[in-house]
Amino acid sequence: MAIKRTTKVDAGFSMSSMTDIVFLLLIFFLVTSTLINPNALKLLLPKSTGQVSAKPTVSVSIKDWGEGTFTYHINGSELAEEIGQVEDDLVGLLQNEEDPTFSIYSDESVPIKEIVQVMNIAKRNHYKVILATQPE
Repeated sequence: MAIKRTTKVDAGFSMSSMTDIVFLLLIFFLVTSTLINPNALKLLLPKSTGQVSAKPTVSVSIKDWGEGTFTYHINGSELAEEIGQVEDDLVGLLQNEEDPTFSIYSDESVPIKEIVQVMNIAKRNHYKVILATQPE
């Protein structure tokens, strides 16, 4: 007596579960990329119409805490530094760069004197400086 199988083995592969996973990963990366902020400090940048295409490797943020208190932060770090330490850190970070460039992010309320101190560091060490602004 010959017994026949009524079910056959299907060699096909369903891609529907794979497309679901790819879709979920796409949504995850889109949501997380909007949450990334290059500056850890909330700064109100001045507005400007001119934009520069150069890409600085290091950033210096100057935060105004009111009553003449200013803090300097390298690459968005939450650790505040003195102006003398800022120069040492910039020299260390930019010493191997072919075209050393850094950007300055400062609050609108920071006096120009504080910004010029950081610009003088760039002049002494022959660095290029970009002053960050918000587009108008």
